[in-house]
Amino acid sequence: MASPETLQKLKERFPEAEISEFRGQHRAVVPAGIVHDVLKFLKEDVGLALIIDITCVDYLYYPNAKDRFGVVYIVGHPETAERMIIKTFVNDPAPTLPTVTDLWEGANWLEREVWDMFGIRFEGHPDLRRILLPEDFEDHPLRKDYPLQGRGERHNIPVVTRDLG
Repeated sequence: MASPETLQKLKERFPEAEISEFRGQHRAVVPAGIVHDVLKFLKEDVGLALIIDITCVDYLYYPNAKDRFGVVYIVGHPETAERMIIKTFVNDPAPTLPTVTDLWEGANWLEREVWDMFGIRFEGHPDLRRILLPEDFEDHPLRKDYPLQGRGERHNIPVVTRDLG
């Protein structure tokens, strides 16, 4: 849970942030154009110096959704366990956000996973390539418009076996 001081500092510095609370967890929804600045502020000025996770939600079939993708950053304080969720939205045809690998080296693989599964590009990322699927895989399987049975590509992925003897 974010402290009242953190929420106040965030709102003072970024008045466009929409802060809400659900079951003790605080979330700030911010425009994509300032998400890097918000995360840098939380790290450097507030002390939320730990990147916990970066993930994505595809809102394709959600009723009344205005945006296609919600990218979620979870940051925390390593000593007090304070946490804050930052969410921003991007849309097709080229969903792109600035990388936060300049703030946290650990964001490298988190951003690569979001790229691999959802197709969100992170501009300035030092090595944005697939991390879970073969490099020549052409789709992003956690998108809601990706068919459950795939598009026939499973037959082209080689089976990995181990010698257990």
